[in-house]
Amino acid sequence: MIKPQFQGDASAIASTGLSAKEVNALYNAFPRKALSFAADRKTFGAFWQKTAKLRAKLPPYSKQNENERHAYRLIRGLEIDARKLFLRSHVDAIYDALTAKCSRFVRVEELCVAAAKLLPGLVPSPKESAAEDGLLQSQKAGLEIDQGIFVSAVLRSEQAGRHLCHAMLLPTQEASELLPKFVKDGRLELPGASIERRGKAAFLTYRNPRFLNAEDQATLAGFETCVDLALLDPQVEIVVLRGGTVEHPKYKDRRMFGSGINLTHLYHGRIPFLWYLTRDLGYVNKLYRGLAMPNDAAPDEFGGQTIEKPFIAAVDTFAIGGHCQVLLAVDYVIAEKTAFMTLPARKEGIIPGAANMRLPRAVGDRLARQAIQYERRLECDSPEGRMICDEIVEPGTMDEAVERVVKGLTSSGVVSAASNRRAFRITQEPLDMFRNYFSVYAREQAYCHFSPALIANLEKYWNAASRKP
Repeated sequence: MIKPQFQGDASAIASTGLSAKEVNALYNAFPRKALSFAADRKTFGAFWQKTAKLRAKLPPYSKQNENERHAYRLIRGLEIDARKLFLRSHVDAIYDALTAKCSRFVRVEELCVAAAKLLPGLVPSPKESAAEDGLLQSQKAGLEIDQGIFVSAVLRSEQAGRHLCHAMLLPTQEASELLPKFVKDGRLELPGASIERRGKAAFLTYRNPRFLNAEDQATLAGFETCVDLALLDPQVEIVVLRGGTVEHPKYKDRRMFGSGINLTHLYHGRIPFLWYLTRDLGYVNKLYRGLAMPNDAAPDEFGGQTIEKPFIAAVDTFAIGGHCQVLLAVDYVIAEKTAFMTLPARKEGIIPGAANMRLPRAVGDRLARQAIQYERRLECDSPEGRMICDEIVEPGTMDEAVERVVKGLTSSGVVSAASNRRAFRITQEPLDMFRNYFSVYAREQAYCHFSPALIANLEKYWNAASRKP
């Protein structure tokens, strides 16, 4: 119960300038019973207005003292409890209102904006989110946690969750607009990524040379667009993922598959919470499931069709974090003999995407726990590494190896590739399994994203405070 918490902290709360009368009134206004959607929409909305007004009487989160921050968190606790109660009863009604009863597909980013407009207080508004632009991650109030709770509830619903997964597997508008140009020219460069068609293969390259090809807000949309283009282009039969050359003095002019999430940008507050969901429900899931069609059933359902092609990953130097997660979603992995893989998400303070679900299938539960919970490094050329990597090549021979694999697969035909991918997937990770996993992930990752432990870890292990974004 929250009431005793308020009562026990009366003196601390009083020191913030909030009166006991205000606090008690807030507690007494808590909507304790869910009724109809129409009635609860008004009741809960009025409650969130009260909590917002009370929070607004405190200094900005980044300037709060210990007692003020404590009071802020207690008020937020009431907000979140009310939000969970409301969503348990009405998430399907909310989703129907936002999607015209599932007749429109809305991506997760747009869904949260629409939810803020439909039900003020349910999730932060664009204005509230914009107010924290430019702040360090440690200075943010954590309002985006509400987005995680909302999306978690949507994904938990069988109907709404499948529909949202379907929406995130559709080609992006940018890809649809750029497709004619790519089909004609056979190459395209976008922020964070490039794509080039060579014969029957599309070569997608991670490009963020200053940050060891790390993924961040600036690179995400570009790479998803490239994935969409590769899948949409009828001339492409197979897709190769590879990292470009980087600028770091230690690795200058060497190719590198990628270093995962941009930890410097994370520390400096430049990666919003929804970035994780856009990434994992979007382009990474497209690697695994292909592109869905808007007029079909959701993938894995009866009638649900996808555009799927084999994906090959060429691992130069290393695949860390999110880039290691990518290896678990593709069909074939070629790695340099000296390359390695790590999943340091626990040390970073976050959850490594779908790796907790997919890595145990590749290497077993105990080794997966060692890799995720205890940062065990996996050398590509090791018995454990070969459970993920299909082929190990000598340094300097990757180009030849990729061309050989591409030629071998395309010359023998890939007509059954999509069917075999679907057959593997339906036994290993059907859409409902994915949906349920990410329902939990959305909530837990939101709390991790705003945890003080994340900041402490980034300062301790990454020396983030001294790095320039």
